[in-house]
Amino acid sequence: MSETMATVLPDSSERTRQLKRRPMTVRKLSRLLPMHLLLIVIALVTAFPFYAMLVLSVQPGQPIQMPQALFPTTISFDAFIETLSSRNIPRWALNSAIYAIVSTVFVLLFASMAGYAFAKKRFPGREVIFWVLVAMLMIPYHLTIIPQYILVGDMGGLNTMWGMLVPTLANTSAMFLMRQFIHGIPDELLDAAKIDGAGEFRTFWSVILPQTKPILATLATFVFLAHWNDFLWPMISQQSVENHVLTVGLNTLQEEQVPLATIMAAAVISFIPTFLVFIFFQRYFVRGVMMTGMK
Repeated sequence: MSETMATVLPDSSERTRQLKRRPMTVRKLSRLLPMHLLLIVIALVTAFPFYAMLVLSVQPGQPIQMPQALFPTTISFDAFIETLSSRNIPRWALNSAIYAIVSTVFVLLFASMAGYAFAKKRFPGREVIFWVLVAMLMIPYHLTIIPQYILVGDMGGLNTMWGMLVPTLANTSAMFLMRQFIHGIPDELLDAAKIDGAGEFRTFWSVILPQTKPILATLATFVFLAHWNDFLWPMISQQSVENHVLTVGLNTLQEEQVPLATIMAAAVISFIPTFLVFIFFQRYFVRGVMMTGMK
């Protein structure tokens, strides 16, 4: 498997050395320069909202006058201290962390198990069940909110953490991607595990999962970001202020006319986990996207 991947995806260091051997001609440089300038402009435009959020969060004194200077002359972290010392925002951040982490772990577990079954196991109705599940992806998410709300309400799950979590623990898109990725794993690896006496769970845990690290990292990034930034379902299912997640809580702060610097400080704090997750999984994320697109 690793040798096959190595032939398909050349080592990045080797490609870098090959590029260094090629001299950059004036003609090639003139052709690449406009594209690089365009990319720099797009990057600055994309990053500007984050910069504005940081600038507004470190402004001393209230209220903040608009428009603000592009470069602040005085910096104060009072808004961050006020945000972290408040009662609700740390609780909302904890709820968001539980919601995002638990959902991500279970989505990866269930998706990998289902993908393994659909890719490598033979059972009656396998193709029918799989394509019915795939067809469900065409149903808009917002159409499922009302029946989902009624079902969770009948089970007594409204305004509870488990009621918010349970509907998010399975993800058909993740299952589809895992099935496509595991389908490319050679059957010889599974046969070798059986010859060594490994059972079904040992084969799945020790042979299949280690081969799926790139796609698991990619899915972990997407699923964590989606749930950390989720707004609609947490807002509908959680009525108590203490049970809000950070996205819903920040929206209520705007209605309560909390100082803008405090809201921006809370937004900066909510941005940090998503940034760290992306930085940590970036290497696997790029590799996973490349390998998924080549299948």
